[in-house]
Amino acid sequence: MKPENSIGRTEKTEPKKPSHWLIWMLAILAIGAAFLIARPFIADSGSPAPMVNAGKPSRNITSVIAKAAVQGDLPVYLNGLGTVTGLRTVTVKSRVDGELVKVSFKEGGLVKAGEVIAEIDPRPFQVQLMQAEGQLMRDEALLKNAQLDLQRYQTLLEQDSIAAQQTATQAAAVKQYQGIVATDKALVANAKLQLDYAKITAPISGRLGLRMVDQGNIVKASDTNGLVVITQTQPIAVVFTLPEDQVPAVMKQLHAGKTLALEAFDRSGKNQLAQGTLLAVDNQIDLSTGTVKLKGQFANDDTALFANQFVNIKMQVDTLHDAVIIPSAAVQTGNAGAFVYVVKDDQTVSVRNVRLGAVYQDQVAVLEGVRANERVVVEGADKLREDAKVKLIGRDAEAATPVQNKPERPKDVR
Repeated sequence: MKPENSIGRTEKTEPKKPSHWLIWMLAILAIGAAFLIARPFIADSGSPAPMVNAGKPSRNITSVIAKAAVQGDLPVYLNGLGTVTGLRTVTVKSRVDGELVKVSFKEGGLVKAGEVIAEIDPRPFQVQLMQAEGQLMRDEALLKNAQLDLQRYQTLLEQDSIAAQQTATQAAAVKQYQGIVATDKALVANAKLQLDYAKITAPISGRLGLRMVDQGNIVKASDTNGLVVITQTQPIAVVFTLPEDQVPAVMKQLHAGKTLALEAFDRSGKNQLAQGTLLAVDNQIDLSTGTVKLKGQFANDDTALFANQFVNIKMQVDTLHDAVIIPSAAVQTGNAGAFVYVVKDDQTVSVRNVRLGAVYQDQVAVLEGVRANERVVVEGADKLREDAKVKLIGRDAEAATPVQNKPERPKDVR
């Protein structure tokens, strides 16, 4: 008989043994792990793994976009950096000294040649003119009196009533007065000129700058700053540079009597501002930069060009006729130079080294390496190699894929 437990005592129990199903589960897991570990070694020592598509090597297919090379005309452009300059720039200065009593121009506005833009106090010059005219009137009267005396002396000399010496002296006096009158006339003309200079006019048509002298100041002909600067902007000029090795192509066209067209673009080179023509080429090359300066002229009717503005110049010097043209995106660069991927009829690509010509916008002329109507890869070329399999996508894919003729539906025989 088992002894009864007394109050306050705990009966000690033996630990439970693990159940049989847990032991079996652990054994199965151990066998499975051992099989997974030993499987590679069994595969290596046993029969080879089965091949997928035996007899046909697997090849990755790359999706690409291709464009066909076309044959046509491509313009040849030379690019240069230029600065817009006024065709003529004039600093307006006073020719006489005096007080500036009127400024009649608007800063930044347009002015026409001969238009009055400022006035200097004319009263001192009016007084000088009056003095010169008075002196001229007096000397003309003396001249007239001397001429009358000479006529009388000549009459008396014919009558042998006067000495010939007296007549000769009177003739000399007449010439003396004639010289004085001529000097007086010059003084009058100078006084009128000074009075005209009191009104300052625009020597050229153009755009006015900021005023340098305010009304009420005393201006002098010796002032270096002047009153205002006028820049001719219609037409306007652009001075740009080209490398010295491109000068022969330009001079060849000029010697042939051709007019070279110019296109002016903004700083980004995307927006066209104006169109013009080449005006002149400098007579020497800058030794420090190896470039030559050229000047172009633009009508600038819409005032898109502004003095001292930075522009990009494109000048068309020639046109390539019947050239093979491909997109510039198709050209790749490697150790051997430029190359392209040409898509063959079996939907594989071939690497072609090319010799490039002129570039216009997003097109480039190929002198050697590609024929017309051959398709070149323009997108997806970074994953291609020689004889790589490709799949054409895009709009040109349908044109490149041959169309299979559907079998004709048999006619019903009745």
